[in-house]
Amino acid sequence: MIRNGVDLVEIERIRRSVQNPTFSERVFGTRERAEWKQRDEKAEHLAGAFAAKEAFAKTLGTGIRGFSLSEVEVLHDSFGAPYFAFSGKAAALVEARALEFSLSITHTDTLALAMVTAYEKGDANL
Repeated sequence: MIRNGVDLVEIERIRRSVQNPTFSERVFGTRERAEWKQRDEKAEHLAGAFAAKEAFAKTLGTGIRGFSLSEVEVLHDSFGAPYFAFSGKAAALVEARALEFSLSITHTDTLALAMVTAYEKGDANL
């Protein structure tokens, strides 16, 4: 089983939204916010992370139900490649469905896009 999700978001919308601490805490997890401070993240990267969360929800086929966006964190490996880290109800959903994810994020000056592919763990067809 392979499912794809994609989302496109206006960077300016997220730039304004993250000015509100309540929005940031509701949408972004503790590890994400710590990584931002360390990496001095720009609005386009935050918008990309937001789009990735929305695209993740689309791969589940349920939308944002049964978990909090802050439980779906977008972190980066040592090469800067984004990946998901799950906690709480989101982690339970992912584990129950035995899913793994591939994540790609890109942006222009005004828009950020995320593409997520979900596949079953150990899928021999990949």
